[in-house]
Formats: sequence, C-alpha cells, structure tokens
Amino acid sequence: MGFQSPALEYGALAPMLIIFGAAIIGVIVEAFLSAKVRPPIQLAISVGAVVLSLSQVWRLRGSATTTAAVNSVVIDGPVLFMQGTILVLSLFAFLLIADIDAFAAQASAVPGSNEEARALESGKIQTEVYPLTLFAIGGMMLFPAANDLITLFVALEVLSLPLYLMAGLSRRRRLLSQEAALKYFLLGA
Repeated sequence: MGFQSPALEYGALAPMLIIFGAAIIGVIVEAFLSAKVRPPIQLAISVGAVVLSLSQVWRLRGSATTTAAVNSVVIDGPVLFMQGTILVLSLFAFLLIADIDAFAAQASAVPGSNEEARALESGKIQTEVYPLTLFAIGGMMLFPAANDLITLFVALEVLSLPLYLMAGLSRRRRLLSQEAALKYFLLGA
C-alpha cells in the first residue's frame, strides 16, 4: 500500500496561483526594499499579476469543466466568467489605489499625533495595501470556484482578513477608520 500524491491541476489553478504568488512577492518587497522604491514596484507587481492572471483565465475559456486540488476546486465557464470580472475590476481598483494619499502615512501612528504629522510631512506611503489587495482578490477568485464548504470558508477568510486591515488604513477620519476595522474584525469573528 503506497501513498498516492494528490493531483492538483496547476494549469486550472494558474489564475489564482499567480495572484497569490504576486501577493507573497509583494510581502517580500515590503520586507526588503526601501520605502522610496516600493510604490512603483508594488504597483507594477500588482498590475502585472492581474494582467497575467487575466491571460490565464482567457486561456482556460472554452475548456471542459475541470476539478483541481482533490476536487475542492471546480473550474468551469461561470467560474471563469466570475474570475475574469473580478480581475478586470481589480485592474481598475489598482489604478485607484495608486492615488496614494487615500491611506494613512503610518498605520501605527496615533491619529492627530506629532508622529502622524511628521509621517505626512515626510511623504511616507502605505504600500502594504497592494499585497493586501492581492490576497483579497485571490480569496475572491477562489470563492466562486469552491466545491466544498471548507474551501468556501478558507476563501471567505482569505478575502475578508485583508479587508479588516485595509478598513483601518484610511488617512482621513482615522479614528472612525480604526473603529470600523475593530468592529469589522469583531463581527467577523
């Protein structure tokens, strides 16, 4: 009696894997590159991943219904349509996110403090939004493809956890933003 390795069907999972891979690369960029070079690199990684993933969705169109990841993910016409729609909308979302003054300059700064004022004056930018958005997009893409409840739950969590963080990063009305993030997290728990 030997161990059978599961068939994952990487070709069918490619659109989601590209987005999750780019999100992980974005986290690595956040960890190791200086703040001055991060914004254009994060934007390029994000837009590039969305375009590449959209090309993989286009490549999969018209193919037969496929199951992947031990039948926990199904790829068919409606799933590809939903994933394509999510990717097109996320492309526009990244262009809106590139308007960088919408997010807090430094998330750890107390609203209205001298530290926040110094961060605003120095031109600090929150580029963590790009990988967080990519993780949320990956969860959105996995959600319609889920073939069982466990995968559906994992997709929902991968979608919602980055949104908890992004809810607290608003530059304007910081106290309300942080309160919203806490309430969103508590209601989700």
